[in-house]
Amino acid sequence: MDFSWMAWTWPTAIFFVVIATLIAGMGAWEWAVPGGSPRVGILRFETTRGDRLFISLLGSAFVHLAWLGLVGPDLWWATALSVAWAIAVFRLV
Repeated sequence: MDFSWMAWTWPTAIFFVVIATLIAGMGAWEWAVPGGSPRVGILRFETTRGDRLFISLLGSAFVHLAWLGLVGPDLWWATALSVAWAIAVFRLV
């Protein structure tokens, strides 16, 4: 198969491997400790671990898109911001 049209690079491959690993890790966590650990955070509605993962991934996508549009293609700082965002979401939301 010819996947050259997809422009796969190492950063792209690492991105998808990290996403797959996060989802697999969440699945294993849910299997080991069912229930999703629901709680009410600063958004004032109940969220589970899966909800918080989704919010953090969605926010990270917006951080990266904004960084690309406003700063440029060097995404290491955007990745650091995204990790900080994910930590904040899992602690506060």
